Amino acid sequence: MQFIKSVPQSVQSIVLLTLCNVFMAFAWHGHLKIVATAPWFIAVLASRGIAVFEYLLQVPASRVGFQHAGFDRGQLKVMQEVIRM
Repeated sequence: MQFIKSVPQSVQSIVLLTLCNVFMAFAWHGHLKIVATAPWFIAVLASRGIAVFEYLLQVPASRVGFQHAGFDRGQLKVMQEVIRM
């Protein structure tokens, strides 16, 4: 935990947003693979199950970025869209 405290909070926010986008990509594209071999409701459950991790990273990323690193909501949104590309 000491290592995390030594990382600047702006970097923490960027890393968390990057990880959150990785999980979202897996949730989105993973359900497309599952849907070919399973009923649609299984694909939805698998996709949402993966997306839970995305939300568990996005909320702290936004909180750290907004409250501690000094980013405003617009900057966080632009940052997320740039990372998503």
